[in-house]
Amino acid sequence: MGSRSATRTRKQQRWCTQQTLTPLMEGPDPDMQEEGTKKESSWEFIREWFRIQKGISSSTNNNISDSSSSLYSTNNNNIPSKRQDLRLLLGVLGCPLAPIPLVNDQIHDRIHIKDIPIETSSAHYIIQQYLAATGCLKLQKSAKNMYATGMVKMVCCETEISSGKNVKSLGTRSGESGCFVLWQMLPGMWSLELVVGGNKVVAGSDGKTVWRHTPWLGTHAAKGPQRPLRRIIQGLDPKSTASLFAKAQCLGEKRIGDDDCFVLKVAADRAAVMERSEGPAEVIRHVLYGYFCQKSGLLIYLEDSHLTRVLHTPENNNVDTVYWETTIGSSIGDYRDVDGLLIAHQGRSIATVFRFGELSMQHSRTRMEEIWSIDDVVFNVPGLSMDYFIPPADIIDNQQNLSP
Repeated sequence: MGSRSATRTRKQQRWCTQQTLTPLMEGPDPDMQEEGTKKESSWEFIREWFRIQKGISSSTNNNISDSSSSLYSTNNNNIPSKRQDLRLLLGVLGCPLAPIPLVNDQIHDRIHIKDIPIETSSAHYIIQQYLAATGCLKLQKSAKNMYATGMVKMVCCETEISSGKNVKSLGTRSGESGCFVLWQMLPGMWSLELVVGGNKVVAGSDGKTVWRHTPWLGTHAAKGPQRPLRRIIQGLDPKSTASLFAKAQCLGEKRIGDDDCFVLKVAADRAAVMERSEGPAEVIRHVLYGYFCQKSGLLIYLEDSHLTRVLHTPENNNVDTVYWETTIGSSIGDYRDVDGLLIAHQGRSIATVFRFGELSMQHSRTRMEEIWSIDDVVFNVPGLSMDYFIPPADIIDNQQNLSP
């Protein structure tokens, strides 16, 4: 008993230990000062990144001797391509959200086999097995909050630009290492600080509003329903994962590596994706698939697909309507016992951003990946309150201005 108490004391001391950090870029990016107070959304930044890659491809085709100058510059400012790659990595893999909100009802109290489709009842049974496998059902009390730290390595792989029969491959595997700190407090409150390559991305939710801050885009709130952070459901919080799949459908079985898995699907409904649309960018669909091992009952793979259509307008300079499809597949493993719960401590995510048009034959595909690991997890951190999850002042001011 004394040994267990000492272990918990060491854990609590570990999360509050101060560490020396390298200088971070938390304020406005000096390389973006020429754009003044212009705000751009995430899809606009991704579009600009692909425009740079297209320019690089054109320079290569024209045999420009000084191609390095085009590689490390844009029309508006001189930003190294490595930093552009890092921004794309952080924009796609830094703090993505799940497609739907969590279900607040207790999962094991809501299962009624009668009068529900077989796909839904099967999904309920699989989630029950998952809760049992992770230890959630035998715990008498649920954790009120959680703290986790981890390490990440993000790598931007090559980009393929195809135009008819010609395919050009650009770029090399450039990567950056970093770390993150994650706080969570039920219901629906979380805070993430992620530092990679000297850049700090901060995101959070107070249970009502989800927001994110990056040095190059500033602070902005996520549109649409309040949704959980994808990192949380990657085996870090089994109850949140089970809640996310509470209304899932079972699609059948599929083999992932050496494991036979049950496949569960959840998707944002039409009203939710329309609420997330912004300007000419229209969200078409957002679907998430969970692969639960038949042998262990644990979640071992997550895959989601997000499709956005950007309509042609004079402002965005598109020749035709352009589609952006982002797919993220995450392998989840190394489950370890933490205070009676099995928590995943390691994983790898591979993301693909695919750009294609309705009329043009040209399309682009960029692949990137993240390897992550969990260093420490502590439940029921003393002193953590709702005040820690209050959104930034400019988010609150914007909400007050929009309210009638």
